[in-house]
Parts: sequence; C-alpha cells; structure tokens
Amino acid sequence: MREIHIKTISHNEQRYPTTGDYWRDTNGVEQVRVSDVGNPDYEFLVALHELVEWYLTEKRGIKEEDVSAFDIQFEKEIEEGKHPEHAEPGFDPRAPYIKEHTFAIKIEKEIAEELGIDWEKYSERLQELYGEKG
Repeated sequence: MREIHIKTISHNEQRYPTTGDYWRDTNGVEQVRVSDVGNPDYEFLVALHELVEWYLTEKRGIKEEDVSAFDIQFEKEIEEGKHPEHAEPGFDPRAPYIKEHTFAIKIEKEIAEELGIDWEKYSERLQELYGEKG
C-alpha cells in the first residue's frame, strides 16, 4: 500500500468547489483533502468516500486528471445554471467515474448508519459549506 496523506482543511482551500478531493502528488503520495465541517464523524465519512472512489477509479484505469477535469467543468455548468446548485458531478451520466462514485456513496451511507448519523442532516451540513466564507 502506498503512502496516503489525509488532511482536513478550510473549505475555501479546496482546489475547486468540493468537500473532498484526492490526487497523487509529485512524490507519489496519495493526497486526500476534506473540508472542515466542525464534525469529525462527518469529515471521516467524506474521507472514506474519497478513499473508496480513488481506489476504485485507479483499479479501473480512470485517471484522476479526468475525474478532476470533469468535476471542474461540472461546477462551471452549475454556475451557468445548467444543473441545480447542489448537484453532485459524480452522479451525472457523463461522469467518467459514476459507478465508482455511486459505490462510494453506498459505503459512506452504511458507515453513517453504523455511526448513528442522520444522512439528511449530514448532507445538509455539507451543502451549507457552499454558503460559508472559508
């Protein structure tokens, strides 16, 4: 297993509008960044989602650069009014990683249930980040 660095950061430090992000740095270390939501359980769920999605995409030959490029383009489309404000790019049928994203959500929901986390409250808290200033 290669080295993985997971870090919670201020939401405004994300590379683009997202609550979780992953990439391989120039030293070959997998980087995962999770937006600080003030709840360690919620941040764990986001990190878990990112790890599952990353690993599955890598195993299936889907490049991180393609995932990020799609996400960034999708966010531009949200700004242009082509999608609802809180639409998730990973559920768009054009997403190169829709299968992996969908599976990661399933795992995320299972762990949320095990932790006694209300999925709706969790989702609402993540959506609130987009109205906050870092």
